[in-house]
Amino acid sequence: FRSAKDAFGFDACFSIDQIDTELPKLMANSNALFYALGSQAKLDENIQRWLNAVRAQVRAGISAPNAAYDIRAILNEMRLIKDEVEIATMQRAADIAADAHARAMRCAKPGLREYHLEAELLHEFRRNGSQFPAYGSIVAAGANACVLHYRAGDAELRDGDLVLIDAGCELDSYASDITRTFPVNGKFSGPQKVLYEIVLEAQRAAILATAPGKRFIDGHEAAVQVLAQGMLDTGLLNKDKVGTLDDVIVNQHYRQFYMHRTGHWLGMDVHDVGDYRDPAVSATEKPSRSLVPGMVLTIEPGIYVRPAEDVPEAFWNIGIRIEDDALVTADGCRLLTHKAPKSIDDIEALMRD
Repeated sequence: FRSAKDAFGFDACFSIDQIDTELPKLMANSNALFYALGSQAKLDENIQRWLNAVRAQVRAGISAPNAAYDIRAILNEMRLIKDEVEIATMQRAADIAADAHARAMRCAKPGLREYHLEAELLHEFRRNGSQFPAYGSIVAAGANACVLHYRAGDAELRDGDLVLIDAGCELDSYASDITRTFPVNGKFSGPQKVLYEIVLEAQRAAILATAPGKRFIDGHEAAVQVLAQGMLDTGLLNKDKVGTLDDVIVNQHYRQFYMHRTGHWLGMDVHDVGDYRDPAVSATEKPSRSLVPGMVLTIEPGIYVRPAEDVPEAFWNIGIRIEDDALVTADGCRLLTHKAPKSIDDIEALMRD
């Protein structure tokens, strides 16, 4: 056990065969117990047995812990704030993923299959030192982009269609998460350009709302304002039926074309741990928590248009999402994934060249 003790800096090491002897010793005369409360029935059973072993020594003046706390709640809060080493690792993971998205854009052309682009992503991830993809890569061509969490399949990339790629890598246990949407033939059509600019403007609004003191929900609400107005302006939503912008938001008519939140925590998991509401407030309806420097979250608005009555046919089967990873800084936020081409001009120039 000396090698494990020296390698990890532990105070002491024991064989697993000694756990029933050593754990009661560690619990003795402690005020509280911290562990993953209720996570596993077998663990809870063992904890109860060890506690009973300590309680049996009460006549010897030994007391047992009188409180138990779920250690996950404490660790989750710690994971929300990244230190300099964690930020540097996530920046590298973001750079690798950005290069992979650019590679996919350069390789895309009509006639390829979704899995061809997935292979390019995985190649770029591993070539640059990433150990794993952070999650199953989404490569969705044409109408498939309107299916949330669609996995890369064998659909053909067709001339005139868009392809949506949601893919990130894992580096040294930290994840990146990027979504880009681009035309298979390298040139956005008129309707595609109109909706893309709406989503891009929605993301800009959400980025401006991501800063210390702002609430987590503020970015989502800012994006919804832009998206809903765009839906009214383009006729995706019929003003005569849904009313004003305020009506659309209050009644959530926008959810026909935008049905998810604008972001999530990012870190050691792609949908990382951490409370989205203020943990310090005990009220039943907790307010959305305030952002502080060191938090990392995604910003990912989108529009997904399925064929439907009263929806302009020019927009049918267009699915667009734009996602970046944002580090909250002292005066706003910094996009870790800024290297991935995003503007219409940058995407078209990259694919043209």
